[in-house]
Amino acid sequence: MNIPVLEAHALTKSFGPARALAGIDLAIGRGESVAIMGASGSGKTTLLHVLAGILSPDTGSVVFRPQTGAPVELTGLNESARSRLRRERFGFVFQQGLLIPELTAVENVALAAMINGVKKSDALPHAASWLAALGLAGMEDRRIGELSGGQAQRVAIARAQATGAELVFADEPTGALDSHTSSEVMDALLWSTTGQGRTLLVVTHDAEVAARCSRVISVRDGRIFSSAVAA
Repeated sequence: MNIPVLEAHALTKSFGPARALAGIDLAIGRGESVAIMGASGSGKTTLLHVLAGILSPDTGSVVFRPQTGAPVELTGLNESARSRLRRERFGFVFQQGLLIPELTAVENVALAAMINGVKKSDALPHAASWLAALGLAGMEDRRIGELSGGQAQRVAIARAQATGAELVFADEPTGALDSHTSSEVMDALLWSTTGQGRTLLVVTHDAEVAARCSRVISVRDGRIFSSAVAA
C-alpha cells in the first residue's frame, strides 16, 4: 500500500451499553476503493461515520493526509473544523441521496461548491459538466422527483465530486436500487473516484457491489474480522 490517505488507530465507540467499535485499526491507501461489509449492528456504518468525522470516537485517532498540506488528526478538531473538512475535502453519497427536492439536478450539484464560496455563475457550469460526464446531459433542469432512482444517485455522485473531494464516503449507495441500476451506479461511482485518482470508501451489504472494489473489509461485533483484496 502507498502512503495512506486515511489511517485509524484503536477506534472505540459506544452508544450507552452497546459497543459499536471495539478497537479498530485501519489504513486506506490513496486511490483505493474499499468496501466495508457486515451484518446489521456490526459497526460498519458507525466506522464510516467516525472515519468521515461525522462522529467522534470515544478513544483512538483518525488521521487524514491530504494531497497538499499537513496531515490532519480528525479527533483533535472541534465540530466546526470537522464540518469544514467534510465540506472541502470529503464527498458523501448516501442510500437515499439526501438531495434537495425543491432544487433542480444542476442546482443540487452546484450547491456543494457554492457552500464553499464558489460563485453561482462558476458553480453551475462545473456542475453541469459533472452531470454530463455521468450520463445526465439534458437533465440538468429536472427536479429530483422527475428522475429515476439511478439517475438521482448519479446526481448525488456528481455532488460528491463537485468540490474536488479527495475521499468519497458512500453509505449503501445502491441499497434502494435493482441489480441492473446498482451496477450502473457503481460504474459511475468508481469512474468518478478511483478512475480520477481519488479514493472511495463504501459501506454495503451487497457482495456484488463489494466485489467491484479493490479491497473488502468485513466487520463483526465492532472489530475487523477480515481484510482481503477483492477477487
